[in-house]
Amino acid sequence: MKIGFGADHNAFHFKEELLAYVKELGYEVVDFGAYSEEDIDYPNIAFQVSKAIKDKVIDRGILCCGTGIGMAIAANKVSGIRAAQIFESYGAQRAQLSNNAQVITFGAFVQGIASAKELAKEYLANGFQSGTGSERKINQICQYEQQTHGE
Repeated sequence: MKIGFGADHNAFHFKEELLAYVKELGYEVVDFGAYSEEDIDYPNIAFQVSKAIKDKVIDRGILCCGTGIGMAIAANKVSGIRAAQIFESYGAQRAQLSNNAQVITFGAFVQGIASAKELAKEYLANGFQSGTGSERKINQICQYEQQTHGE
C-alpha cells in the first residue's frame, strides 16, 4: 500500500517522524511536503494528497497540521474524499472499517507522536468492511455528493 504524507510548517517534524515510522512498517510512502519549517499553508498540501488518492497515485493519506482540524476540512473538500481526524484507537479502526476514510489527520500541537504512530499503524492495518450497514451509509454520502457536485 502506498501512503501519501502531507503537513504544514507547524507539523513538519511531526510528519517527518511519522512518515519514517510508517516506512519502517513496510509501507511505501510519498511525501507531499512541507519540506522544512518555512511557512506554508495547509490547504494546498491537503488538496494534493486528496487528488493523488482520487487519481490512484497513492492508496491513502496521512495529513498533519497544528490541530489536524484544518487538514481534515481541506481534504474533505475534494470530491470523493473522506478524511477523519483521529485521537484514539477505536476511531482509528472505525475510520476504515466503517467509514472507508482514505485520509486521516493528526495535530502536532495536541497529540503526542507516540500516540500518532500507534493510531496510524491501527488505521493502516484495517480495511473497509463492505456489505454492512456502514457501506449503505457511505453510499448515501457518495450519492449526495454526486447529486450536489454533478459528478
